[in-house]
Amino acid sequence: MKNKLILVVFFSLLFINCKKEVKKAEFKTDTIAKVPVKVPADSHNSQNSLDWQGTYKGITPCADCEGIETEITLNTDLTFVIKTKYLGKGDGKIFEEKGVFSWDKTGGIIYLDCLKNRPNQYKVGENQLIQLDMEGHVISGSLAEKYILKK
Repeated sequence: MKNKLILVVFFSLLFINCKKEVKKAEFKTDTIAKVPVKVPADSHNSQNSLDWQGTYKGITPCADCEGIETEITLNTDLTFVIKTKYLGKGDGKIFEEKGVFSWDKTGGIIYLDCLKNRPNQYKVGENQLIQLDMEGHVISGSLAEKYILKK
């Protein structure tokens, strides 16, 4: 009887120690569609891994001027300020717009929500924003590097 009790205790302890630990997945809400998106707890993306807050500057190409001096400031409260100045055209006036931005479901692209009829999507990289075309694709070709704003 004593041997049976020892065996029961031994197998009970063995069963408890062999219990497999299951990692729980984190759930985030897609800020665009407001739909829960399952994201593994250890996944990294621009939104949660980079120091994306700050001011980015650059001169982007322009069809009828020398370039567009662009400055975008991203704030932690998901607001932004974009300042643009058309070089070699007009009186040098700086246009300023403010609004909110949102992240795509992958956490790699932001949408400047209030901008209409012009590019409003940027891929967020380390210390840079890459302006995307109107369909949300990375611009390629000889002018591709001109669409990168540096922090």
